[in-house]
Amino acid sequence: MSIHAVKRAQCHLAWDNSIPPAIHIESGDTVSFDCLDASNGQITPAATVDALASLVFSQLDQVNGPVHVAGARPGDTLRVDVLSVETAEWGWTALIPGFGLLADEFPAAALKLWTLNRTEGQAGYGYAWFDEQKGIRVPLRPFAGEMGVAPGMDGAHSTIPPYATGGNVDTRHLSAGSTLFLPVEVDGALFSIGDGHAAQGDGEVCGTAIETPMKVTVRLTVVKDKPYVKTPHFHTTSPHASTEEFYCTTGVDSDIREATRSAVRHMIAFLGAEHGLAPADAYMLCSVAGDLRMHEVVDMPNYVIGMMMPKSLFTK
Repeated sequence: MSIHAVKRAQCHLAWDNSIPPAIHIESGDTVSFDCLDASNGQITPAATVDALASLVFSQLDQVNGPVHVAGARPGDTLRVDVLSVETAEWGWTALIPGFGLLADEFPAAALKLWTLNRTEGQAGYGYAWFDEQKGIRVPLRPFAGEMGVAPGMDGAHSTIPPYATGGNVDTRHLSAGSTLFLPVEVDGALFSIGDGHAAQGDGEVCGTAIETPMKVTVRLTVVKDKPYVKTPHFHTTSPHASTEEFYCTTGVDSDIREATRSAVRHMIAFLGAEHGLAPADAYMLCSVAGDLRMHEVVDMPNYVIGMMMPKSLFTK
């Protein structure tokens, strides 16, 4: 296995299977990415709220890559093991007019700059004060908001929304130690990553997290035996109970109810394929033990809903 690097300048602004690969790797190789924040460097540690008025929206949410993985074919699954995520020492959160779940109720721009107190010896983890005087402190759990592969459909597709092939899934559970599974639709998979977040709640309701530049390292492996992976799936630990592990399926749709139904259907398929459960039994298990989560609800036109199943249920 080899270790590769993708530089900040090796980035693109659309999911497009015609973009030439930044690098070619073998299945099982490790890749380190050096990524700017979601503003593509337009917001700096010295920025004021006036910077939001001059944002060039066509430059937002760039992703680094793409990475061509040898042996990946349509119908395969790309396994993405998140090995490490390191943030910068600063980050930002903003209310951008027209963005967010309550955009109509918060029309004015606002910008908050953060100092990220990273725990020594655990790069990227630690805390940030939301308001030190009031004693409001946010724990850091960094992750990449954008992880995806190129779609099979030709043409340029915006990096703003999430898709069945990944993209702007903005799922806070994809921190270091997690594993993401993506359905491959083109030869080589063409994996890209970006949109560093130091912390985020489920849903990212105002449209931004603690946005930050990041250095992230992943291992990319082609998997041939997971045909049930039709949307992003992942394995993770709970951010609130590190001893509990989950397997999560997702639904991605412009209709939030259909995204939810899809997440449950994909879990039923997983439970049948991996644990031998009949569909009716799997459906009942989803109801009594699975957790539905709103992972991403602001990057239109699509929502990401997750069905999270505790792995502790499976004792054999």
